Amino acid sequence: MAEAERNTSGNAEDLARRIVDRTGGEIRLALPLGLGKANGIVNALTRAARDDPAISLTILTALTLQRPQAHSDLEKRFLEPAQDRLFGRYEPLLYAEMIENGALPANIEVREFFFQAGRWLGNTYAQRHHISANYTHALAYLLDFKPNVVAQLVARDAGGRMSLSCNTDISVDLLKARREGRADFIFSVEINDNLPFMDGPAVVAAEEIDMVHEPRTSFELFSVVRRPASPQDQAIGLHVSQLIADGGTLQIGIGSIGDAVAQSLLLRHSRNGDYLSLIASNPFSSSRSQAHHAPFETGLYAVTEMLVGGILELFEGGVIRREVDGVAIHAGFFLECRDFYRRLKDMPDERRARIAMMPVSFTNSLYSDEIEKRTARRDARFVNNAMIVTALGAVVSDGVENGQVVSGVGGQFNFVEQAMELEGGRSIITLNATRESGGKTVSNIRWDYPHETVPRHYRDIVVTEYGVADLRGKTDEACVAAMLSIADSRFQPGLLERAKKAGKIRSDYEIARTDRANTPERLHGWLGAARREGLLPQFPFGTDFTETEQRLLPALAILKQASKSWTALALFFARGLSSPPDEAGLERLGLRQCSTWKERVMRYLVIGALAQSADRPS
Repeated sequence: MAEAERNTSGNAEDLARRIVDRTGGEIRLALPLGLGKANGIVNALTRAARDDPAISLTILTALTLQRPQAHSDLEKRFLEPAQDRLFGRYEPLLYAEMIENGALPANIEVREFFFQAGRWLGNTYAQRHHISANYTHALAYLLDFKPNVVAQLVARDAGGRMSLSCNTDISVDLLKARREGRADFIFSVEINDNLPFMDGPAVVAAEEIDMVHEPRTSFELFSVVRRPASPQDQAIGLHVSQLIADGGTLQIGIGSIGDAVAQSLLLRHSRNGDYLSLIASNPFSSSRSQAHHAPFETGLYAVTEMLVGGILELFEGGVIRREVDGVAIHAGFFLECRDFYRRLKDMPDERRARIAMMPVSFTNSLYSDEIEKRTARRDARFVNNAMIVTALGAVVSDGVENGQVVSGVGGQFNFVEQAMELEGGRSIITLNATRESGGKTVSNIRWDYPHETVPRHYRDIVVTEYGVADLRGKTDEACVAAMLSIADSRFQPGLLERAKKAGKIRSDYEIARTDRANTPERLHGWLGAARREGLLPQFPFGTDFTETEQRLLPALAILKQASKSWTALALFFARGLSSPPDEAGLERLGLRQCSTWKERVMRYLVIGALAQSADRPS
């Protein structure tokens, strides 16, 4: 193959024109999910198609990253001054803005198999063009799509080598397919000097690259904001931590529950006395007999589709250290906060080499080298979050009851299935027992639901803040009883009544007395002191939020939950009239001095919500 065409002008339009010429203007563009998109190249191609209706541009991708939208004046006041600090000066993707604004022309089509969580709810174009897919099946769908252009963001080392860095997930296998003659595309890369250079399988040979875009300035990588870990999240983390065997294998996902699991494992390892005291004081009966409490002598091996901050913390904290072929972590892609990228980039080469980026055909599957994978993945624990779990063990993680997609299946089903196939493997599904919806508290454990991500015949372990339900191999009656024991007690009677009416539990069954006090108050009583003393910090691995913003977050969440109830808003307003103002919080929202009646109303609502959140147990 000829030497790659280089575009060092900083202007991607020239490269886009060459792509248009080489494809005849019929462009089938494949983009990596998440962070790995070559935004400069993609935007240049999108502009070219927007300006010339004779060009046909079809994009197949997943997880298009966008900054959060403000849906109210208060959210706008909170988000806009901090956008660059919180999310990075990330180059926006033009096609996403056009979809959002309903301005995508007829000659551009975008298909995605995984959404940024909740971003496209209500957007009819995105919903109509979603592809439901297990992560390991996406490569086959991509090959069926027959892309003629692939555009990926890459890292470069001092010697000029290129690395797929954050997205080996499908790209490694896609390049292999091209070498084998099963695909034919222009591989165009965009260098971003902010990306950590990952060696090993992530390195791409120079002869594989057809076009190189080298902008004069690399855009900042998208930064995922760490969310605070609630008491519910931390209780789940403590329950899960007792299910992880020393010398075993771990996978966890992104988010506050994943962070809480990692924090609990670090607590178990490095402050075992404090950890044991917390475990001993656990008031919830359904998680008192879990087996693993000791520090990690052998350590864990991680095989995960997503390399997240919690995995990196466990690696640097000495919990993840069991090696397979000289590697302690095998991962398919990463997407995290700016601190994560910096730490990975600054890590000594020999230490970073113990983290190997791999295709998801390796991480998410047992096929190919199956004997070696089975040997390595002993005592596997695959921990993934869900939105809803039914009383019979079906899991809902990707969509809502009317068919709208919140995110996508991704790799969750892959790991559930893998757990069922591995000797000693377990799938652990985590979820908060309740959530706030429309100003009311609702249960995340339902009797039934019209949509499911993982069917009930794959049920295994489910964990809420109230304990652990082991469902594997259990009868339907035993499954229902176990799920009742970890449900919030406000919803247990209704669930039990539905189970009896369906004939799934005996008519005289009663929930054990010890499980009829699954309440937030009891939970706060268990963890309140540990949170106040810093043993269970709200942000276990740091945050980009200032102290003032950390106070504002729960208050704004309270107001958002109450926004559909005039009565609730009136109560907050009344409390705001009689409570001392948080001057720093009001200043941050531009409400310290008010010039309109609307601003004055918002000011007192915020004061009332801040007072309310301060009263809540920590």
